[in-house]
Parts: sequence; structure tokens; C-alpha cells
Amino acid sequence: MTVEAVINVDLDGPRISRHVYGHFAEHLGRCVYGGFYVGEDSGIPNEGGIRLDVVAALRELGIPNLRWPGGCFADEYHWRDGIGPRAARPTMVNTHWGGVEENNHFGTHEFMALCELLGAEPYISGNVGSGTVREMSEWVEYLTRDGDSPMARLRRANGRDEPWRVRFWGLGNEAWGCGGAMSAEQYAYEARRYGTYCRDHGGNRLYKIAAGANGDDYAWTETLMKQVGHLGCRRVTSTAFHALSVHYYTITGPSWDEKGSATDFDTEEYYRTMVSAARVEELLAGHAAVMDCYDPGRNVGLVLDEWGTWFDVEPGTDPGFLHQQNTLRDALVAGVHFDVFHRFADRLVMANIAQTVNVLQAMILTDPETQSLVLTPTYHVFHMNRGHQDATSLRVDLRRPPPSRPVGDATLTTVSLSASRKDGRLLISLSNLDADAPADVEIDLRGGTVRDAAALILTSAALQDHNTPASPSVVAPRPYDGVSLTGGRLRVHLPPHSFVTVSGAL
Repeated sequence: MTVEAVINVDLDGPRISRHVYGHFAEHLGRCVYGGFYVGEDSGIPNEGGIRLDVVAALRELGIPNLRWPGGCFADEYHWRDGIGPRAARPTMVNTHWGGVEENNHFGTHEFMALCELLGAEPYISGNVGSGTVREMSEWVEYLTRDGDSPMARLRRANGRDEPWRVRFWGLGNEAWGCGGAMSAEQYAYEARRYGTYCRDHGGNRLYKIAAGANGDDYAWTETLMKQVGHLGCRRVTSTAFHALSVHYYTITGPSWDEKGSATDFDTEEYYRTMVSAARVEELLAGHAAVMDCYDPGRNVGLVLDEWGTWFDVEPGTDPGFLHQQNTLRDALVAGVHFDVFHRFADRLVMANIAQTVNVLQAMILTDPETQSLVLTPTYHVFHMNRGHQDATSLRVDLRRPPPSRPVGDATLTTVSLSASRKDGRLLISLSNLDADAPADVEIDLRGGTVRDAAALILTSAALQDHNTPASPSVVAPRPYDGVSLTGGRLRVHLPPHSFVTVSGAL
């Protein structure tokens, strides 16, 4: 069956924030140490200990923001332990992730230097679980206050004269679990309290993000929304926070203890993974519907600041380090997520994949033996989709239901697509999730003339294929000639299990 769609290239939809292509770096496994940070004495080229080949690869993605220091680690992290001379910084135990000793050599100044090298905005998660209001308030002051104040003087004593610009600030993390095991009502009180004392300094205006729900806990979202608005009122009545988060991971196995292998899976497991990934649309719609009741003007943002696949760790690795390989299956999961994000551009203001380097659905895997790095299939989806950042979303209308297949008690739509335009160019992303059958898509492009259509494809012989230091380009994008454009009609042939982008001039 041919999928028939219509795109009006001259009808503006909501802007797709570049921040939905955000990233997440936690003090977990080899994400920070051995990933981003190798130390100034390393033989790997670095600047201030920050690994430069990792920086260069991420700059190619136009990485818009980086969330740090966690995750669960954020609510046991005390920022003063990570400033000043490195040799004098106290050691702590990372109780959440492997019980390893953390020497705090990568702290506030190192993180801000990393963001400057990346050209990314920092998104800092503050400690609500084991910290204090004063501690978080003083961190904001340390980072962002100019002039004369106790924290500004302390920052200057540590070598930084000018303040940084730090907009994004998380009021804790997973307060329902590792961030304090709170009830929604208890956390709502804490969010108001912490949010009140996180001050704007000078021209720096904070965008405060409350720790939101786990998956489909819509009651948690409603409890938080009651703090900022009233049913049906278009005016937000509180500025304790400006957005709230939600976390959702794609899980295939029957439980958190049996999540399945990242590379050793069959077609049935693949389809279950894609059903789980596609459920992100249902969850975002549910949280957005609750938010609309209290904020119909859509002034409060929704942030999916942890998403991605979560499988069993690679055999032989520390179970607390969450190291997993990254296959073509992971790339298709990412493609589906981004299509959903584009459809929710009017409410979703940020999303952060978990995590950037060496942990879970990573962009980059670094090899401690060869000191090389590998770009994962997921990295390539981010790169192929870069043109959607800050673009105008375009509605995709289907003339009839797209192909689907039953998966257990669920139904999986096997063709996914989204579109946008920016700087005089059209970008369409398409995924064929069918493991075995190709699909054809015919798009009626209305309201403008599209010229010079060109395509890239990301696929491989097997869903389990992945990149390694010995074979770094098994799954990599290549030019694709399976597209044609005639008289405003774009035809795209999608091979099985493939991700394709088509761009053209308007």
C-alpha cells in the first residue's frame, strides 16, 4: 500500500524548539569521566581535561543544551565540593551508580567550560532531595551574579570574573523516587519554596523546571499545575516554575530486572520495542491535556528531560554503569520520538536523550583500550534531523490510515513522518518500522514549489547491526536515490527498517 499524504508548505505550524534535541550527562559510569572528561594529563587531545574529539562530534549535531549533574546523582551532589583547586576537593561516594568514589574533579567550572566548547546552553539540576534552599540559591548566585556579593566573590576567587548565563534550572529530579520519595503534594510545596529563592540576577532570567511525573502519572502533573493556574484560566498565577518535566524510557523486557539485550534480540522483541517507543505520543498527549485544563494559553512548558532505550548492560561491564550498545533499532526509536516531538511543538519545549556518552542510548561510545570513539546509529538520526531545530513545523495530513501490524495486544503504525521548513528549505523525516516489508510514500506538496530534492538514508542489513571501533561505519547515512519529485508530488521508497530524510529548496 502506498501511503498518501498532503503537506501545505505555506501553512505555519508551531516552531520546533531546538531544545527538543537536547542531551543529558550524569555522573554515571563513563559518561563524564572517560567520556567528556579525561583530565589534563591524558594523552587524548583535551582542553582543560575535556576531550576534544567528543566536543567536535557533538558540535556537528548543533547540541542546544546539556543537562547535568543528573539524574539521581543531582540529589546527592553538593556543588561546593566541585569548586576550587581540584586536589583540595573532597571525595564522595556515588551511591546511585555503582558505589564508586567520585573525586569531584569535574565540577561547576568544568561543566561550564564544556558547555562553552559545545556552544550549548547549560541545564543544571539542583539538589532538592538532600540539599537545602540556601544551597541551591547560592549556586544560582555563584553562577549568574555580577557585582559584589558573597558568591560572586567566591567565583572570582576560583578564577572566573564574569558571571555565566544560565537560564535552565531544574528544581530537583524524580522527586517521586530517587529525588526524595515524595508525594506529589509534598514536592509541590518544595517546588514553590525552592523556586521562590532561585533568583534572577542582573540580566539572567531563570527558566525553572519542576521535577515532573514518571510515565503516565497524570495526577502528579495535575498537582503541579494547580500551583500555577486555575481550571480554564488563561493567566498563569505563579512563577514558582515555568515548566514541568516527565520521564519516559523505552523498555522491551517484562520488567526492570529483565529489560532484554541491546544487540541479541529477535523480530518479536524489535516490534515490542517500537510499540513501547511509540507510546511516548500517548503520554505527551495525556500530560498536555491535563496542562491545558489549568493553562489553556500554554504558558507553562512541558519538558521530557529523560528519554531513550534502556536495555540490560553489556556483558562484562559494571551493572551500575548502564553501558549498552546502540543498534539500528535504537536509531528507529529516535526517529519515532522526533516525529512525535514535532507534533507537540506547541507544548513541548525541551527534551533530553539519556545519555550523551557511554550510557544508555548514547550518541558516542568511547573505547578505553584504543582511545577511539564511535558514532552510534542514534547520533546519525540527530545529525540527519538537525535542520528541524528552530524550524517551523508543517502539518502532515494522511489521506487514509497508514500501514500497521498487530503486536501482542497493541497495534504498531509502521510508517512515521514529520516535516518542517527553515531558511527557505523543506525537511521531511520518514521511518519505515516494518522489519521485512518496504513502503512507498507519496506526498502532495502544496502552497509552494520545491526544488532540488535530495535524500539520505540510514539502514543496514540487520536490525541488530551496530558500530564498533573495528567497524565504525556499519550503520551510517548515505545518499539515497529512492526519491523523485514531479510536479509537486514527492515519491519516496522506504526499504524495510529504514530512516530517510528528504530536503529541498523552497
